[in-house]
Amino acid sequence: MRIALDAMGGDYAPLETVKGAIEAIGENKNIRVILVGKEELIKEELLKYSYDVDRIEIKNATEVIEMDEKSSPTAAVRAKKDASMNVALEMVKNKEATACISAGNTGALMTASQLKLKRIKGVLRPAITTVFPANDNKHIVLLDAGANADCKPEYLDQFATMANEYAKVLLNIESPRVGLLNIGEEDGKGNELTKAAFYLLKENKYIDFRGNIETREMTNGSVDVVVTDGFTGNIVLKTAEGTVHFMKNIIKDGVNKSLLAKIGALLMSSVFKEMKRQSDSSEYGGALFMGLNGISIKAHGNSDSKAIKNAILVGNKFAENNFVESLKKVIGGENENS
Repeated sequence: MRIALDAMGGDYAPLETVKGAIEAIGENKNIRVILVGKEELIKEELLKYSYDVDRIEIKNATEVIEMDEKSSPTAAVRAKKDASMNVALEMVKNKEATACISAGNTGALMTASQLKLKRIKGVLRPAITTVFPANDNKHIVLLDAGANADCKPEYLDQFATMANEYAKVLLNIESPRVGLLNIGEEDGKGNELTKAAFYLLKENKYIDFRGNIETREMTNGSVDVVVTDGFTGNIVLKTAEGTVHFMKNIIKDGVNKSLLAKIGALLMSSVFKEMKRQSDSSEYGGALFMGLNGISIKAHGNSDSKAIKNAILVGNKFAENNFVESLKKVIGGENENS
């Protein structure tokens, strides 16, 4: 599988992106990575490593869409045609690569992905899919995580179908349990959107719908997929990230207050390491732009080499499982019966 990596995307590019590519080909012998970006800078980074030169390629791209790009995402994508993320996505479009990975500007990547890859026929709205930690060392799928602030009930119904397929591939769950994010578990709870979506999900033959779920129950393991609109999903995601950061600071401040606390922290170091691992967003590398005619994965802007490596491995996994073709079959069947 040939994965196109936007080597210039992210806060620490190309240092961490190139390193992540080297780590990825070291972990999976079936992967070849195409580093897309400014050739001179990429070559300079590659000189630091010993690697299989037959499995790392360079595709020169002369422009970069910056993380703090002043123009709008659409204007930036159209103006900088030779930007690294544009070139990487073009390779996926032309079947020169099986997936695109980028830690670059989120709005620009989402715009470029839709312009170049286009929606799968029948997809009402593309959405951002991410993975969330849960109890017992498990994970859940959250969709939409920010692409669609305003949604219709039928969007949420289709999000559930797409996220269901995602969980089957990435989490290896044969029959994922699906929940609708709401302010209460009872039937009939919520606003007009969730009330209407509830009954659509209840009739959706492609999913195992378990009803409404509250945010405080998301991580208890009762469901594998949580469906919501992009406005709510993005708030949930960022609140969770902020809470983890807040708790880490509380623990760090507490440990530094006394010698006894430091001794206690030393004794619990294995517990803290496990806590860090389970809450580490880099474990799954990035978020998939769901519903497009190609695999486009957005890694976090501050991704280190581990996150880049895992994003590449995830992109490869979706490619190996022919995820886009599987999704087309499900969405096609859904349309026939709608």
